[in-house]
Amino acid sequence: MRKIQMVDLVGQYADIREEVQSAFQNILENASFINGPEVAAFQQDLEAYLGVKHVIPCANGTDALQIAMMGLGLEPGDEVITADFTFAATVEVIGLLRLTPVLVDVDPVTFNIDPDQVEKAITPKTKAIVPVHLFGQCADMERLLDIAERHNLFVIEDNAQAIGANYRFSDGTLKKAGTLGHVGATSFFPSKNLGAYGDGGAIFTDNDELAHTLRGIVNHGMYRRYYHDVIGVNSRLDSLQAAVLRAKLPHLDRYCDRRREAARAYNKAFEGHPLLSVPVTVRDCPGICDACDCHVFHQYTLKVGGGKRDALAEKLAAAGIPFGIYYPVPLHRQKAYTDPRFRESHYPVTNALCEEVISLPMHTELDAEQIEYITRTILDFLDS
Repeated sequence: MRKIQMVDLVGQYADIREEVQSAFQNILENASFINGPEVAAFQQDLEAYLGVKHVIPCANGTDALQIAMMGLGLEPGDEVITADFTFAATVEVIGLLRLTPVLVDVDPVTFNIDPDQVEKAITPKTKAIVPVHLFGQCADMERLLDIAERHNLFVIEDNAQAIGANYRFSDGTLKKAGTLGHVGATSFFPSKNLGAYGDGGAIFTDNDELAHTLRGIVNHGMYRRYYHDVIGVNSRLDSLQAAVLRAKLPHLDRYCDRRREAARAYNKAFEGHPLLSVPVTVRDCPGICDACDCHVFHQYTLKVGGGKRDALAEKLAAAGIPFGIYYPVPLHRQKAYTDPRFRESHYPVTNALCEEVISLPMHTELDAEQIEYITRTILDFLDS
């Protein structure tokens, strides 16, 4: 059996080696390292794939979130509602811009932000909602967009983990994750479903005026060299990373299909086990089947009952099986974001998840033998 990786980027590279190397050679020979033709071509390709009018590439996913908030004109003191159960980047940029983070609990089934808690948290100072499409599945965007419209709020999608996922509205309308709100932000960190070979990110919007503002912000506030019309940052996707992403983009749907195949195999093995809760898909999705396209499984995350999560983690480590615990500490308990407004009683679901979740290896190169070894190791431990 091949060594099990949490993410097998080496194996994935073998399939696109010639295309990547050819693109790199062309960039090196032309020295078009910043804002070169590969960046423009990738931007256009991604706009076509997502069905969105504007893609603004940038240096990383955290910048994408910050720039999106800057472009919307949010001001210090404005309240921004987001999920307590997510990576810190989401709340980090809120703090950097001196906005006020408002953390709310999540849905116990999908782990995504709970719309009921969002609506309860709205005050006259609230200006935006940031749903995080956690682990590869969209939050309940239809409800969130309705809430935002009724309260005149912006919706900024944190789509770092769900690029390629589809979202079906109740009327049958189908849209790509990241293109549902006023603006979307994503990361191209190497381990993402669409990952570069370094840092990278992008912002999505259908709003022409907002797109114009964002394009200035990413480039020091310039639309013409040395003329600074808005306050900006230095956040550009370099050409080498764009070349990698452009090579991978035509394969993204296949990558997501392979992840779903692995998820189905995991689910089948764990079906009905009293201590395991497998990932659930929602919004009238047919489940993790051949027709399902609403979950792209950036992570395959189990809930482990009976207080056995940490012991299981030790067993996996001893068996040479990598795993992740996303996330061991909720944002409201993080030292950097401590606030008397955040009370433990507000976050029962998040607090429970931090004690129960464990993510298994998930990538395009997983094979049946590896999955059998992983699942058998887990079941043997839990049943012993």
